[in-house]
Amino acid sequence: MRKLKVPNTYVIIAVIIALCAVLTWFVPGGQYVKAEDGTLSYEAVDAVPQTWQVLSAVYHGFVKQAGIIVFILVVGGAFWLLNATGAVEAGIQRFIVQIGKRDILVLVALTVLFSLAGAVFGMSEETIPFVGIVVPLVVSMGYDAFMGMLVVYVASNVGFSSAFLNPFTVGIAQGMADLPLFSGMSYRIFCWAFLTLLMVVFVCLYAKRTRKEPTVILSASEESARPLTKRQAWILVVLLLTVVALIVGVTCWEWYMPEITGLFLGMGIVCGIIAGFSANKIADELIAGARDILSAALVVGFASGIIVILQDGKVVDSILHGMQEGLDGSSPVASLSAMYGIQALINFIIPSATAKAAITIPIMAPFADMVGVSRQAMVLAFQFGDGFTNMVTPTSGVLVAALAMARIPYAKWVKWVWKGVLVLLVLGLLLLLPTALLSMAEF
Repeated sequence: MRKLKVPNTYVIIAVIIALCAVLTWFVPGGQYVKAEDGTLSYEAVDAVPQTWQVLSAVYHGFVKQAGIIVFILVVGGAFWLLNATGAVEAGIQRFIVQIGKRDILVLVALTVLFSLAGAVFGMSEETIPFVGIVVPLVVSMGYDAFMGMLVVYVASNVGFSSAFLNPFTVGIAQGMADLPLFSGMSYRIFCWAFLTLLMVVFVCLYAKRTRKEPTVILSASEESARPLTKRQAWILVVLLLTVVALIVGVTCWEWYMPEITGLFLGMGIVCGIIAGFSANKIADELIAGARDILSAALVVGFASGIIVILQDGKVVDSILHGMQEGLDGSSPVASLSAMYGIQALINFIIPSATAKAAITIPIMAPFADMVGVSRQAMVLAFQFGDGFTNMVTPTSGVLVAALAMARIPYAKWVKWVWKGVLVLLVLGLLLLLPTALLSMAEF
């Protein structure tokens, strides 16, 4: 029998757009009207069945999300240029070498480092080459390949799930939910610190249980590690200053996507200059990075066509009203838990965080308002639901590639990791509970 092939993300989105167009023929029209006191009331209106509009909806979707699309392309180009300098890879390799003779310290440091990278920069695809670097290293130290995946891939996904500065999840979701960019940071930092601490404890316990006698002396890794040049050291300083500027800008000066886009573009250009790249080389690397992330940017525009069809068909408010009635009388905890579960399930179909944000946030944001859940809590539910299941999602190209680098079969990986993913999903729900009862808008 032929193996079942998972459809391309664009095919899935096209099917959803077509199904939404069909819904406009059967779902009664409706809209919410805001009264003078700011309260919303639902009233029935005539639906507008959609036909050929499934094609023009894509255009309107791109126009609707033009700012976010530009943001993704520029930031993606800037990070590609940064990686082209080799500074980040060389820095991590030297970091490993410097503390390489203290096994547990190496593992703990790597866990925190990659978790922080996921939380700040949304490290995802970038973990693939590091799996190839770290797995042989930890095996030479007497551990198994799972340990390498644990401190790189799993750690970065934990950080990705509880991110507080990730522009590709927190930034995009909050932008679509009309929230101040990177607001509610303090609670997200708490979630990241708590989950990362648990990761560190598990890494130490797993290391104690599985370590065998080293088969390769660490000096071999020292010989193969790239030297950190003065240029690369200055590039890492620029990267650190960029993070500081980002934190200060969004917290003190209310920076939004235009300012943050400019900040990362400036970072990339300065790093290219320090690396000694010519103007043409800098331009080529920026274009290469934009090309590499183009698919994620296009997904945002295409996926936005879904909400365009529902809005133009006058049925999106009817769907929201039906969801509201379905949870009528439910507590904020139950409503937020339902949002969390929906996001986790959708991740098995569409593993792209940007695509899920474009599809779900425009619907979840007003729904959260209706059921008494803060939009910050809704965004956090999106983060947890999107991130934790990435570690078992078979449609994730990053997971498949990382397992290939570690030479671990997918079935063997799932058997090893599924209990941990389940624990993280439960912890995510518990961390969401306070946000359902308290406002996250100001902390």
